[in-house]
Amino acid sequence: MIVVTGATGSVGRALAARLKGLDVVAAVRRPAGDLGIPYRPADFERPETIGALLSPGDRLFLNSSIWPGFADAHRAVIDLAARAGVTQIVTVSVRGAAPGGRLATGLHGIVDDHLRQSGVPWAILQPTGFMQNLPYDFAAGVMHGSYGTAPVNYIDARDVAGTAAALLTAPVGPGRDHVLTGPESLPHARIAEEIGRVLGRAYRYVDLPVPEMAARLETRGMPRLQAEELAALMAEIGDGRWSSTTTTVKDLTGRPPRSLAAYVTDHLPAFSR
Repeated sequence: MIVVTGATGSVGRALAARLKGLDVVAAVRRPAGDLGIPYRPADFERPETIGALLSPGDRLFLNSSIWPGFADAHRAVIDLAARAGVTQIVTVSVRGAAPGGRLATGLHGIVDDHLRQSGVPWAILQPTGFMQNLPYDFAAGVMHGSYGTAPVNYIDARDVAGTAAALLTAPVGPGRDHVLTGPESLPHARIAEEIGRVLGRAYRYVDLPVPEMAARLETRGMPRLQAEELAALMAEIGDGRWSSTTTTVKDLTGRPPRSLAAYVTDHLPAFSR
């Protein structure tokens, strides 16, 4: 059986659709009959409820949003999976994850290291930024950030799900990190232009120095330290480290990752909110 956590998120829902008809169950906090696959109540805040769904030979898709107990909960679930004798854990991390990194990169780095040392066969997906966040970033047609002018990569969450599905349904291979990217990297000003071209109206990106971006995030309700870290992380991502692309999505799924234009075309209502 394949046990899917994070099934109600953008990656999880797309993965559930791909696994429909297989021996699969979603671990969810609340009833989720619209997933199209069986589900059982389970919660990362109570890792033992996820562990109770696992049996020898199962495969586990490990994923959730970031929250204060993220690293401890994910490590606990990994330990429970090891005790249950699962065959494989596929987890969603982030490109550049490392212990001590800023915000999610540091938390994912902690979990990734724990998984590599768990003794369970593993695959770590390391995607770039999700295209699914762009409609919110470009609310009212304008995005503010501290990314500078270097190209930055985004990937459609559906391609992350497709890669996960390929790994979860293929023979288990040796542990590997899989860096997942979209087909092209663009500066945010060009990303705005491309979105505007598809939608037929003006979109723009406004670049701000890190202190100004942090202040802007703080005025929108983000705690000061988190705002400062996020603005600094934007500048780090914008130094070119997320500009390279990989062929991993095509290598594992047999199809190239979706372009930004394809994503926007498929999600026109999201840009009209």
